[in-house]
Order: sequence, then structure tokens, then C-alpha cells
Amino acid sequence: MMRALFSGVAGLTTHQARMDVIGNNIANVNTTAYKAQNMVFSDLLYQTTQSASGANGNTGRGGINPRQIGLGAKTGAISTAIAKQGSAQSTNYPWDIMIEGDSFFVVSDGSQNFFTRDGSFTVDGSGNLVMANTGYTVMGWQVDPETGDIRQDIVSALRVMHPDNQHSDAEATTMGYVSGILDKNDPQINSTAGCTRTMTIFDGQGYAYTVKFSFHGTGSEDQFRVQLDDIQDENGVSLVDKYGLSNIEQIATFGESGKKSTTNHFTMAEGVSYDAATNKFNVTLSLAEILDGYSANNMVVAAGDTIKVTSPNDGDVAAGADVTVSGNVTLSKAQLEAEPYNLIYNEADKKYYRKNGSQSEVVETLDQWTAVLQGLKGMDTVTPALPTINEDGSVDINFTATFKTTAESKLTAGSFGVTLDAADTSNENVKNILKQVYNIEDGNGKEYAIDYIGPNGSAQIIMTEDNSGNIISFDHQTGEFQYIGSQGSDSAMLTFNTSASSLDGQTIDLSQFSNVDIDFSSVRNVGNGKKCTLEMLNGSKEVSTIGAGRKQGELIGIEVGQDGKITASYDNGLTKLLGQIAVAEFANPSGLAKAGNNLYSATQNSGDFDGVGVDITANNGKMTSGYLEMSNVDLSSEFTTMITTQRGFQANSRIITVSDTLLEELVNLKR
Repeated sequence: MMRALFSGVAGLTTHQARMDVIGNNIANVNTTAYKAQNMVFSDLLYQTTQSASGANGNTGRGGINPRQIGLGAKTGAISTAIAKQGSAQSTNYPWDIMIEGDSFFVVSDGSQNFFTRDGSFTVDGSGNLVMANTGYTVMGWQVDPETGDIRQDIVSALRVMHPDNQHSDAEATTMGYVSGILDKNDPQINSTAGCTRTMTIFDGQGYAYTVKFSFHGTGSEDQFRVQLDDIQDENGVSLVDKYGLSNIEQIATFGESGKKSTTNHFTMAEGVSYDAATNKFNVTLSLAEILDGYSANNMVVAAGDTIKVTSPNDGDVAAGADVTVSGNVTLSKAQLEAEPYNLIYNEADKKYYRKNGSQSEVVETLDQWTAVLQGLKGMDTVTPALPTINEDGSVDINFTATFKTTAESKLTAGSFGVTLDAADTSNENVKNILKQVYNIEDGNGKEYAIDYIGPNGSAQIIMTEDNSGNIISFDHQTGEFQYIGSQGSDSAMLTFNTSASSLDGQTIDLSQFSNVDIDFSSVRNVGNGKKCTLEMLNGSKEVSTIGAGRKQGELIGIEVGQDGKITASYDNGLTKLLGQIAVAEFANPSGLAKAGNNLYSATQNSGDFDGVGVDITANNGKMTSGYLEMSNVDLSSEFTTMITTQRGFQANSRIITVSDTLLEELVNLKR
């Protein structure tokens, strides 16, 4: 009877313990990453009143089973459903991280490592990644400063907001590439300036520069020349001007430098003679070419072939001397009513009038006609008689005018013969005449110099053309790129000098620049409607960010990848690896001991943590940023278990009350 009492007490105690477990589960139904527990019963000790005996073959008596009376129930085990994944809860907060798999975050209080599935993290005032509820630091692996990759070593605190992570360093440009079509019929290709293209580069301090290149034709359909023209700073100022240099080659070179000279022979044009003894040209020019202001006098020009020229020295005219021009011309009514005469013709009286203030004044005397005409450049007077007004309003005028000659000359009929010193190539008139004499067209980027003028009207002229830069060659059949600079080369180097000397003797330090290797292999020479689509970009052709250079960047965002790697983004387009969240895995995660605050600690039955941890992706796990793992408590199961626990508790309480009744009857026997 006493045994029944104690069995009931044991049952009550065990069911109460199970109720405590259920209560704790229900209380943590909304606890982040909480893992539900389950309690199982086992029977307690047994009192053996008679042991078992075996059968006796001699006596023929059979065996009997043992007689045992149990002493109640006890807690068999309390297990944790640690392997059951909780549902995902979206928070959209980047430092909330959910583990998918059997791993655990590693956190530390500064002296001991703990393990948790609670990924509600935040960044503290020192920039450390910590648990939001305890402040324990999240442990992981750091970045190897030499390789830039994760170094899997003993876990340490992840200081994601370290001052060094607030910005990314500037980097000089070291690579570039060119793409697009070079159309040989593009007018710009064959112009003096060429087809201009620019590329942005950065120096080691993060300053941006615009490098100007130009593409030029060479006379070959398959080869073109690419040259460096200028480098400008962010304000559009050429570095040549900024540093007081003489040319861009003092800063950087691109291929060959200098100019190439070729000798050409030309025959003198018709109408020009050359005196080898005096080294002078004799050429006949028109009146308009030798008389200053002649072509600006529309009345003189209108006179045409009626012009007569009077030379002061029997035909020989010194430079700057006055020359008298006379002639007669008929000006129409329309001409006289237009600029520069501005007369008004009256059909009634057949006279011309001009405005004099607010009044109209008739033009009929010689003085009045002279006043009208003398405003014309070079005009002296109207002589010897009044102009004649015809029926149709046209006017016959005899005039004289005075002009100055622009060069020493000899007057001939209707023109001037001019003698010029061929050696005086600084004289603009000589330059212009040379172009006419030898039919040399300018404007194609070439420079000309007279090297020798021989007898019989022959001349040897040195043509000097720019040959700087690199030759880019294409396949004649397909237009595909062949090489630039030299056979087999896909790229050409923009080479910077380490220093330069300015015109005033100052040394300019250029060590902030790095050489830039520019890949041209993507350029094609094909027809494209006479339009080039060339584009020059910094960076590698395969990966645009490699070698592109950059300015200093400011931190604009941090994200956590599925592998736990923490990456920072900067406003210069760079991304930087800051570290990786390591995880712990145990042979028996159910053997971990709960330490409160959503933490677990290792036990002898869970297995030890090696201090290094593992990459979560090694066993197909992953981390998801912006989500938290919810509690895996199943309320329906908990309430069902609670009902059975309540009934079990009630039944055990009845054992005690019935046993009490029996004891009461026993006590009453003495009555």
C-alpha cells in the first residue's frame, strides 16, 4: 500500500516535469530559432518479492516467473528537435541571417565560444558583428591581406565596420581596350585631325584624366595609324599647358614618335617662270590679287574689262605704291537702289534722290554724284562729266580710283607681273604662290618645305608628314584585326614617363601614372555607311573591372552571401571581401546543452568544436540574409501532449487518494 502511494507521487512528479517541458515549448513558440523539446517516461525501480525459478526435471515441477512490484515512473529523457528546421520569417534587415542545414553560428562572450541558430545580428559601436540580444561577437574568418581571399584559420571576431573598410583605395589604370568598326571611308579618318576618340584613365591618387587618341588613314586600305594627341585633367586642361611642357611626348608616348619626310618632285605650273640666278619666281596675277581693296569696290569690279590702270613708273610698281584705276561702268536701277548707294529713282522726273535727314535730296550735280560714290573703297572722283541717266534708270559713269599694291610688281595689260623671292618661305604671299605654282593642296595634315628649286622649272619639295603612333593592320579579305605596332601584337602600350622638365626648368613628377596596355583585337575594318563606331574603354576586355583603375570609393552597402562571405560595395564600383561567417558542425547536435539566450554549449556527447569551424556550403548548407529561423514548436502537438499529460497527472493523483482511503480503512480496524 505504501508502495502505491510512492508510485503515485513519482507519477505526479514525472508528469509535472513533462508539463514543465510543454510549458517551456509553448512559451518559446515565437522565440527565434528555438528548438522544441520532448520528454519521455521510463519506469522506476522494482521490488522483487519472489525471484524466478526454472523447471525441475527430477521432480517434474515447472518454472515460475519473478514476482516484482514497480515503484512508479521517472523522466527517461528530454530530447531536443534540433535537426528540425524552423520556418523562414522575412525581416528585410540585412544583418538578420538564417541558416539552412544542421550548422550553428559561432559566437563568443570574450572568453568562451557558444553556438546558436539565432541569426538576429547587428553592428555595435566598435563595428563588430554581434548578437542583437546578448552583444556576443559573431566569429568567422578574416581576409588574407596578401591574396585578398578568405584565410580559414582560428575563428575571430568579425569587425565589418572597421575604419579601413569605410573606403576603398584609389588605383591607377593599367589596361584598356578598343571595340567597334573602323570604316576606311569615314571622312574623319582621312582628315587632318583624324577620327578622334577618348578614353578615361585614373592615376594612383584616383584622379581622372581624358586621353585623346586619333585614327588616321595612311593611303593603304588595310593599314591605319593610331596616335596619342593629348591628355587632359578633370577640368579639361591639357597637361602640356598645365605643366608648361613643349609637347605631349614629355608626358607619355604611344608607339613611334617624330615625323617622316619623303621627297617629291613637281613641275612648275603654266604661266610661272623661275630665275635660277636670282632664285625668284615670276608670276602673273590679276588686279584683284595685287591691289589692296580692289575686290571690295563693287563699282570697279562691275567695270570689268573697261578698267585702265596707270602706273607711276612706266610699269614698274613698288610694294605699297599708289596705282590709279579708271574706267566706265553702267549701273542698273536695281544696283543703285541697293547697298551701298541706297538711291531712290523717281519714274516721273527720271531723277535719283537720296535721303538727307528727313528730306529727300535730288542727285543731279557732279558734286552730288561724287558724294554718292566717294564712300566706296578706293574711289576718288567722278570725271570728266556728269553720269548719264538712261530711260530704263541705268546710269553710265566714268570714274577714277586709287589703290595700293600689295607687292613689288610690273604692270601689264589687265594684270600685274610679280617677282617673289623663292627662299622667303615665311612670306605668306610666297607660301600661297608656291601652292598655286606647284599645285600643292593643303589641309591633309602634311607640312611642305622647299628643299631645292632647279633650272627648267623643276622643284624638289620635302613633304613632312606625322608618323607618330602605332600602325593598326587588318586582313584584306575579311577586315579582321591582324596586329597593332608589330606582327603578332594584339595591344599597344601607352607609356608614361616618370618625370618631365617644364619650359621654365621645373621637374614635373609623373610617377602617379601607370602604363596602360590597350587591346585593339576587337576592332574590325568593314563598311559601315562611312561611319566609324570605335569606342575606347578602360579595363580588361574580358573583365571590365580588372585594370580599369578607380577613384577612392566610399562605402555604400554591405551584403552577406549564401556562403557567409561579407562583401562591401563602394561608390566607385568596387566590391571588397570583408570576411566570412564560419559555422560549427557537431557529430551529435542533440547532445549540445542549452545555455539560455538561444545559446548552446558543447558537451562530451555533442563532440568538440575544433576552433576553426567549416564553410557552410561544404555540406550543402547556406545562409539567407534578411530572414530569421522561426521556432519549430508545433502547437497542435504540444496541446495534444498537454491533454495526455493532464490526464496522466489526474490518474496518478487518484492513486494517492485511493491509497489514502485504504490506509484509513486499515486504521479503522482497531475500532
